[in-house]
Amino acid sequence: QEQERHLVELMERRRRSPDDGPDTARRAGVESALAAERRLAERAGRERAERSRRIDAERRRRQRELALVPLARRALAALETASAAVATRVEVLDAELRAERVTGDRLAAELAACAGEETRVQSTLREHRELITHAEVKAQRHRDQAAEADAALSSLAVKLGLAPAAAEDVLPESQRVELSERMSRLRRRREQLGPVNPLAAQEYAEALAHVEELERQREDLETAMRELQGLIRDTDRRIQESFDETFAAAARNFEEVAAQLFPGGRGQLRLVREDAGPRAVLGGAEASSADDEAAADQEEAAGPESAFGVEIEITPAGKATRRLSLLSGGEKTMTALAFLFAVFLARPCPFYILDEVEAALDDLNIDRFLTLLRRVSDRAQFVVVTHQRRTMEAADCLYGVSMAGNGVSKVVSRRLPREAPGAAAA
Repeated sequence: QEQERHLVELMERRRRSPDDGPDTARRAGVESALAAERRLAERAGRERAERSRRIDAERRRRQRELALVPLARRALAALETASAAVATRVEVLDAELRAERVTGDRLAAELAACAGEETRVQSTLREHRELITHAEVKAQRHRDQAAEADAALSSLAVKLGLAPAAAEDVLPESQRVELSERMSRLRRRREQLGPVNPLAAQEYAEALAHVEELERQREDLETAMRELQGLIRDTDRRIQESFDETFAAAARNFEEVAAQLFPGGRGQLRLVREDAGPRAVLGGAEASSADDEAAADQEEAAGPESAFGVEIEITPAGKATRRLSLLSGGEKTMTALAFLFAVFLARPCPFYILDEVEAALDDLNIDRFLTLLRRVSDRAQFVVVTHQRRTMEAADCLYGVSMAGNGVSKVVSRRLPREAPGAAAA
């Protein structure tokens, strides 16, 4: 406005100035100043229009970024829900395993109690057998005393002449021998019986039934214990087989993906034992093959129960072996992508969400990432949240959020033509 007022004053001064005379030079100066002011006004107008255009562009960009915030939050909520579901399933399986172990301990305690009861019953039976033996010895002693008394009585009867009179009809010798033997057997049986216990048969039957019941319980407990131990061994075996298979596949895939993301380099996944710790890399030197073989032998000897984690080693082209903590930001991102896709290939899913995973990468590494994404896009669908132009150009379908002048946002989608069909979306 200041410039416009100055321009109007100059035009008024020109109008009032005469066309000839001594004011001609002054008029020329006024016209020159007027032309300069006009140029300044035009340039100020252009600058104001350019600033307005930049402000509008910045406002639209900010609206686009704000529209992406709900999508990112929903994606984060979905990932947190999936993680919580996996953690809940692991807790349920752990609870079932603990319950089975508690059941096994209870069955073992019952088996031990049955064994103790069996020992007590066997001890009672031995005591009863000893009592029977003592009774038999005592009965035999009484029989001997009775035989001596009969012999003394017969001798006394002969001395007193009181011997029984002979029967008129003499029995045959065979009958006398048979009767004598029968009487002897009856005496022995009577003497063997000794004092009669009317509850002995009932007590014996009850003790025998109790022993048989304990035997059955012990057999049932031993069978249940064997089945439970077999189930635990089978579960441990299946868990170990699944882990070994998954880790082997992930390790192979990691080597392949790392070679693709780090051309000329290599990557490796290793199981780390609790008592071993990470291998030392001194002075940035690469671990020797002898050290690798020794570490592999130790891991095989230690078994799966002593392994507690996975160690990632990466060797970029032209560099020594490095651990993840020694890599740059871009190298860490590429290493994380290699591990992520190695797990994807080992245990594939039909759908994945990647949220600005390539934000820290340069154009060359973005091209490598997109090459890997196209390679696996025929196996799954990928939703990539990104602000990278190269990633958007490589997508099959774009989804954006725009805001009109009335402040209402809307989703805009566009499918991009491709020479070869793909399955990635951005």
